[in-house]
Amino acid sequence: MKKRMLIMLIGIGILFGAIVAFKIFGNYMLKRYLASRGNISTVSAMTAERSTWQPQQKYYASLTPVQGVNVSSEIPGVVEKIYFQSGAVVKKGDLLVQLRANSDIALLHSLEANTTLAKITLDRNTAQYAIQSISKATLDADKANYKSLKAQTEQQAAIVEKKSIRAPFSGRLGISLINEGLYLNVGAPIVPLQDLEKIYADFYVPQQQLTQIKTQQTIQMQTDAYPDHNFKGYITSINPVIDASTRNVKIQATFANPRFELMPGMFASVVIDTAKPLQYVTLPQTAISFNSYGDVIYTLKDKGKDEKGRPIIIAQQKFVTTGETRGDQVAILEGIREGDKIITSGQLKIKNGSRVFIDNSVVPSNNPSPKVPEE
Repeated sequence: MKKRMLIMLIGIGILFGAIVAFKIFGNYMLKRYLASRGNISTVSAMTAERSTWQPQQKYYASLTPVQGVNVSSEIPGVVEKIYFQSGAVVKKGDLLVQLRANSDIALLHSLEANTTLAKITLDRNTAQYAIQSISKATLDADKANYKSLKAQTEQQAAIVEKKSIRAPFSGRLGISLINEGLYLNVGAPIVPLQDLEKIYADFYVPQQQLTQIKTQQTIQMQTDAYPDHNFKGYITSINPVIDASTRNVKIQATFANPRFELMPGMFASVVIDTAKPLQYVTLPQTAISFNSYGDVIYTLKDKGKDEKGRPIIIAQQKFVTTGETRGDQVAILEGIREGDKIITSGQLKIKNGSRVFIDNSVVPSNNPSPKVPEE
C-alpha cells in the first residue's frame, strides 16, 4: 500500500514539473519573439490625397403642400351621393359629393317660370308704352319685377350648384370623413385634398448665413422614408422678415414630386451648396488626435532596412490645422501635403520616433457620406 502511494506521488510530481517547465519555456519563447520584433507597433496607414470639397450647410425642414385643404360645403344639406374613393387622384372640377337638392331644384324651376313670364310681360308692355297705351310707372314696375325675379333665379341656381361639391384643384384625396345620408353642416370637413405634384420644404436659417442663400439656388433634400434618394429642388422664397426672438429667417424651397413620394408633414434634411468646390487634403477622423494643445497626426518616414532585411518605418508627430468635417473625413488646412504617408489607426500605443509595422488588413472608414446600418 505504501509502495502504491509513493508511485502515485512521484507521478503527480512529474506532471506538475512538466506543466511548470512548459510555462517557463512558453515565456522564454515569447520574450525572444518580442525581442526580435524590437518593440514594433502595428498600425494602419494611407497616403494623403486631395479631394473635391463642396462647402455646404445643412438644415432641417418640414414639408408642406403647395395647395392643401379639407374639402367642405358652403351650405348645409344631406349627403345623397358620394362620387369619390379615398386616396383617389382627381382633377379640378371633378364632382365629389352631391347633396340632396330636390326642393331647391323645384324652387329654381318655379323662379325660372316666373322670370320667363315677367320677361314676356315686360316685352308686351314695352310695345304698349310705345303707343302710349300704358303709363311709365307700369312699365317701370314691370322692369323692376323682371330684374328681381331674374336675380332670385340666379341666386337659386347658385344654391343648386353648391349642392354639387367639386374638387377646387387637382390633387390626391385623403380618407373620406362622411357617409351617404349624413347631414352636413356648413364648413364640415368632407375629405382632405392635397396637390402633390410639387411640394414645399420650409426651414429656418440664422441671419448670419442669410448672405449665402438666394432664390433659384439649387438645394438637395433627404428624408428618412427614402434614405437612398436625393431630391433636388430650388429656393423659391425668402421671408422678408427675421424672427425677432430667434434671429432666424424662414426659407421655402420647391421640389418636384411626380410620383407622390413626398408628403406634407414629413421631416427632412436639406443641404445647400454655399460656395464653389474647393480642393483639400482629407483624412479619416481616426487619424487625428484632438487635444487641447493642438491637433496631432503621425506621419511615416522610411529609414531603410534592419540587419534582417525588414523595413525600418518611424512615426513622426506633427501638428495640423483641421477644417470642416464631412462624414468620416476631415479637411486638413495646414501641416501635411499631398503624398505624405499618414497613420490612420493604432497611434494611441506609439510616440514620436516609435518604430511601426504597417498592416492595412483592417482600415478605418473614410466615407464622406456614411450611411447608418439598418438593424
